[in-house]
Amino acid sequence: MVKKTKKATSVKVKGANLVAKVKAIIQKGNAKKITLKDKKGKTLLELPLTLGLAGAIIAPPLAVVGAIAAFVTECSITVDKRA
Repeated sequence: MVKKTKKATSVKVKGANLVAKVKAIIQKGNAKKITLKDKKGKTLLELPLTLGLAGAIIAPPLAVVGAIAAFVTECSITVDKRA
């Protein structure tokens, strides 16, 4: 389910698909912040993104996303987009 607001998009994903979805969002390049929330709406991680984000800088946050994916069965990703 995809829910759009003016500058944000929210997508529900299963834990197994979480890392792949976050990587795809980062590679798309139009996100300024990614927020991961559990089923109850509790924020698990806020990942601010900058224009010049290099692969070496992305790797540690993706490891955290992978750890979160191991513990949650379903969560939502909210992407705040650049204007």
